[in-house]
Amino acid sequence: MKVSPTYYDEIFPFNGQWDMPSSCGLKIRNINGKTYVIVTELYQDNPGTSVTYAGKSLAEQICKAKNLNINEIVYVECNPDTNSKLSFYDEEYFLVSFDGDIPTYHQLTPEEVLFLFPKE
Repeated sequence: MKVSPTYYDEIFPFNGQWDMPSSCGLKIRNINGKTYVIVTELYQDNPGTSVTYAGKSLAEQICKAKNLNINEIVYVECNPDTNSKLSFYDEEYFLVSFDGDIPTYHQLTPEEVLFLFPKE
C-alpha cells in the first residue's frame, strides 16, 4: 500500500518506541492564526512505530525539529486512503489531545477535514 504524496509535504524521520527508526508524512499548516501539525501514517513505507503508537513523543520530536511549542499546536493524525477493500484502511483524521496521561482522540467530520484541506 503506497500512500499518495498529496497527503504530506515531507517525510519526517523520528525515533519510535524503543528508539526504533520510524517515519511519517508531515504537513504543517497555518490557518487563522493556529498551527496545525498533521502526521500521516505511511504503512509499508514506515519501517518502525506507527504515528498512533508514537503519540506525544512524535509530537514533541516534530515541535523540537520545527521550533514549535507543543502547547500551541493543533495535532492531527491521518490514516490515508489506500484504495484498499479493507475498511481498516479507509481515510480518517483524528484530532489528538495530549492534555492528560492518556491521549484523547476525536474523529474529524468531512466538513472539518475540508477546513484543513480546502479544495482549490
